[in-house]
Amino acid sequence: MKHPLITKLVALGAVAILLLIGLGQIEDVVRDRQRYRSLTAQSVADSLAGPQTLMGPMIHSACVESWDVETGKGDERRTTEQRREFLLTAMPEQLQVRSSVGMEERARGLHKVNTFNLKAHITAQWGALASLQAHSTVKGSRLQCGAPIVMVAVGDARGIRTAQVLHGEQALALKPGTFHPTYSRGLHAVLPESVRGQAEPMTLALDLELVGTERLAIVPLGGNTEVKMTGGWPHPSFTGRFLPSERDWGPEGFTAQWRLSSLATTAQQDILNGRRICVGGYDDSPVQYPTDGSSPSTTPRDCADSFSVAFVDPVNPYTLADRATKYGLLFIALTFVAVGLFELMKRLRVHPVQYLLVGSAICSFFLLLVSLSEHLAFGWSYLAAATACVLLLGYYASHMLGSLARGIPLGAGIALLYGLLYVLLQLEQTALAVGSIALFLVLTAVMVLTRKVNWYGLTPAPRQANAQATKGPTAPNDKEAP
Repeated sequence: MKHPLITKLVALGAVAILLLIGLGQIEDVVRDRQRYRSLTAQSVADSLAGPQTLMGPMIHSACVESWDVETGKGDERRTTEQRREFLLTAMPEQLQVRSSVGMEERARGLHKVNTFNLKAHITAQWGALASLQAHSTVKGSRLQCGAPIVMVAVGDARGIRTAQVLHGEQALALKPGTFHPTYSRGLHAVLPESVRGQAEPMTLALDLELVGTERLAIVPLGGNTEVKMTGGWPHPSFTGRFLPSERDWGPEGFTAQWRLSSLATTAQQDILNGRRICVGGYDDSPVQYPTDGSSPSTTPRDCADSFSVAFVDPVNPYTLADRATKYGLLFIALTFVAVGLFELMKRLRVHPVQYLLVGSAICSFFLLLVSLSEHLAFGWSYLAAATACVLLLGYYASHMLGSLARGIPLGAGIALLYGLLYVLLQLEQTALAVGSIALFLVLTAVMVLTRKVNWYGLTPAPRQANAQATKGPTAPNDKEAP
């Protein structure tokens, strides 16, 4: 107890460690809620359909080339048949997609997931279909090819609601599957054999209704691809290899248009090489959402060129709450500095237990924010949690610091901190700049207020203390020796 300042600092250090442990527990709660939401998204995808990718239409025909090979001589001569299987493919020269996206919110318990309903009208035009004519590679070989098939591949075939393909005025019979060795999920129709090798252009029209979860991607398969999409979601996120050439969005929804040439994309070659079609890192297998926070194993290099639209809520309460808790230590430090300044400037004594209670109230704000945001809009949740904590801390500070005139400024300062944090949570590009400037201003205020403090005067000088301890008290009647 000879150095009360050092003892006080050690006690405040212990209080800070306890509060850090509490903040860590709150961060674990936020991460758990985020995992629950991921499980909710997976549950909806398992029951409805996952993120979708639309690829096609494309025409293919499976062929087999066989030939005889003689081995041995005389009586040991044998004739064996060898064969080669290959796939003939015809990509559209012109691909035009007109689509509209309707949104529907699904929920599991407290967690909500955005699902979409895509209604697309697709027009595909081919030139001469010479690529569907098989050519032998071995003299005297025999060629057999299956009927030409027009196919459309999707990420999750469970999402197909209705579909119709018109060849001229004739509606083709649609069947599930694609008969493609790589892209098996989707639908197909058998074309007349007469289209093989025809010189005249051929046009197919496809009407498709497709549902999915949170994200839609399209593979620009045409020599020239034009996609126009409208939707009722006010916060579209355009991702993938290509951004829209024209886009507009507002509270009522969005409109976007892509115009792509095969000179700018490797989509056709990627599909011929059998690369996977992906949605946000997932391949065309049934979508599995990672529950441990890890990234999917599929990398962009494994995926065919595509562009996508994500229908996600940018104001995700769990993401914002997670960002808010990262400022928890800074909040506690600034509050302790403010209380310490009152203690120093006004010659008050604040017990470490009181510091602990103040820090605990600040920590409870983040827990209140997470719990309330599951039932209310994030802005209202933030306002309710911040108001409750500011009133509590202002009331407690009035008694801790000895007067209402001292408690109100502390409460107002904490309210200012909460307001600054809310601004930082809403900013994305300038959050670091605003936060660093605000922290610099706080540091400037502390330095200005303490510029005349004699820090050495806060503890007794070592020599003086030792002398007093050795000499002891002097009687009032003692006389000085001559």
